[in-house]
Amino acid sequence: MWIYQKTLQHPVNLKNGDLQMAKFLITQFGGPNGELAAAIRYLSQRYTMPTGKSRALLTDIGTEELAHVEMIATMVYQLTYDATPEQLRAAGLGSNYAQNGFGIFPSDASNK
Repeated sequence: MWIYQKTLQHPVNLKNGDLQMAKFLITQFGGPNGELAAAIRYLSQRYTMPTGKSRALLTDIGTEELAHVEMIATMVYQLTYDATPEQLRAAGLGSNYAQNGFGIFPSDASNK
């Protein structure tokens, strides 16, 4: 059905940490209008399509959105790699850290 090449669609190699940018990207990752939400919407809407061609198109689009999720998660990981819990708290990511540790979790970080 799909071929997973175990490489990112576009390489991500960020050299410097930036917790404020990570906060924006967490919202793009898992916020209400983020990439994960888009993927779920497309992959769910495909079931209501009247033709196989339209179902296939929405499957392709939803899968593409999942590739975006993977790239954004990689960026967030790289931007927060050496951050301490104190630095995460100061950047407004303290509750994310408290709930998930250093794990990347889909949420709307703009509300924190």
